[in-house]
Amino acid sequence: MTLRPADAGEAWALAELHARAFDHPWPAQDIAELLASPGAFALVAEDERLAGFILCRAIAGEAEILTLAVDPAARRRGLARAMVEACAGLARAAQADVMFLEVSAGNLPAIGLYEGAGFVQVGVRSGYYDLGAGERADALVMRLELGHGS
Repeated sequence: MTLRPADAGEAWALAELHARAFDHPWPAQDIAELLASPGAFALVAEDERLAGFILCRAIAGEAEILTLAVDPAARRRGLARAMVEACAGLARAAQADVMFLEVSAGNLPAIGLYEGAGFVQVGVRSGYYDLGAGERADALVMRLELGHGS
C-alpha cells in the first residue's frame, strides 16, 4: 500500500470511490471544490488500484478531516489508520495544534478507528446527518491534540 497526495484531476475517481464507501456520497464537483479550497489537502491510498482517500483542511492552527473513504473490498487492512496518521502529520506540518472531525454516532468501526488514533469525543451535533426518508443521525464531534512541535 502506498500513500500519495491526491491530484485535483482525480475528483471523479475519488467521487466514485466515495460512492462505493457511503450511502450518501459526495459528488465529484464538491470534492473538486474542496480540493481547491484554501488549506485543503488529500491523500490517496493505492494497493494495486485506488483503495481509499482522506480529504483534510488545515487553517489558522486547526485541522479537520472532511471525509475518509475506503473501498469496501479494501477494508480491515490498516488503510484508514495509515491515512489518518499521515493526515495528522501533514496538519502538524501546517502548524495545526488540533484536529477535528464529525462521525456518525452509529458508525462504530469509524469511531473505534478514531479513538485508536487518539481522538476523543468533545461534542454531539444532533440530527447532523440526513439519512433520507425523514431520518437523521447524530454526529459525534471528535478532537485530536496535535501539538505541532512534537
